[in-house]
Amino acid sequence: MTQQKKSPHVVVAPAVRSKQGDTTIYLTFLPGSDLLQIADIRRLQRDKNHALEGFQRQEIRDHVNEIKQYLDEGGMLFPNAIILALESTIKFEGSRGTPAKEVTVKGSSLGRLHIPVRDPGHRLAWIVDGQQRSLALSKSKNPGLVVPVVAFVTNSIHVQREQFILVNRAKPLPQRLIDELLPETQGVSLPRDLTTRQMPSQLCNALNSHEQSPLRGLIKRSSQASGSGHVVTDTAILDMIRRSLNNPNGALADFKALGDETGDASLMLQTLIDFWSAVRDTFPDAWGKPPSESRLMHSTGIAALGDLMDRIAARATTRKRQREFFATELARIKKDCAWTEGAWKGLDREWDQIQNTPQDVKMLSQALVQLYAQKIKR
Repeated sequence: MTQQKKSPHVVVAPAVRSKQGDTTIYLTFLPGSDLLQIADIRRLQRDKNHALEGFQRQEIRDHVNEIKQYLDEGGMLFPNAIILALESTIKFEGSRGTPAKEVTVKGSSLGRLHIPVRDPGHRLAWIVDGQQRSLALSKSKNPGLVVPVVAFVTNSIHVQREQFILVNRAKPLPQRLIDELLPETQGVSLPRDLTTRQMPSQLCNALNSHEQSPLRGLIKRSSQASGSGHVVTDTAILDMIRRSLNNPNGALADFKALGDETGDASLMLQTLIDFWSAVRDTFPDAWGKPPSESRLMHSTGIAALGDLMDRIAARATTRKRQREFFATELARIKKDCAWTEGAWKGLDREWDQIQNTPQDVKMLSQALVQLYAQKIKR
């Protein structure tokens, strides 16, 4: 095993130290060229065990180049602070030159922050907000431009993810990225609108990784590189789950806690696994194909089948042998579905004319539910 190369260089910067609750906060100024020498960027990805790592999206080259061009053309005003997370082992040396009575802001102290320069992956700081700006500063002809930095001390990746989400909420941060991070943001206080999105994303993660899930490895999430194995977008799965949770008669709504958006996630997951396993077994020729070849794997098909799941589950008298019950009920409509060829009866639509629009989702959902209702009356 090779040993990490240690650098003797340490960036020393004047800083103000303060507290917010139990968290130590530093305000300092650093040359743009130092940022990527002292701080790592934790990219959103999954390891070989499917565990989530990091939180940052990929570099947006056009945005970085725009900032770089501004800097190269003489742009000298750069007041937006870079936000860093620091390990608790960071060294702060208090200043003894300023009498306490001259400081009117209580709870703050002046001093110097000592940040070592280390190899990537071994640094004591991580960029929480400002990675595109930091990349642009490192590439510009004016890397020595001094920029403001706000840093908070934490050893928790959950706190870093929380701050990343909260800082970026007002920006056009991809909703898929936020949804994937939410289940991994534990033990922190998030606004209610974000909290309600945690359960669907947790279930989506489980469907994509659980060894018994028929959707294992088929769901495309923000952290995963494009590949032929991913045929369903996480947006489609998340919407399907939310529709069931928000439907008072939904298959998943029964497991919600009273007056809360949380509930028995294990029972929700088992219901989803049972239903989609039955779908896979009922329509094997349409399963696992790209949406262009199978409308069952299309966002509209996922949404419509999710609504049908709610309708079928409402007829169940017991949760025992749930998968077999779903399979028996789906078999009633099997011959009337046009997932990969033919036309949908009563819709005047060829199978590949179904599109991902609210109108088509509603139309296909109503068609499946009505078809099922007709079958059970016979």
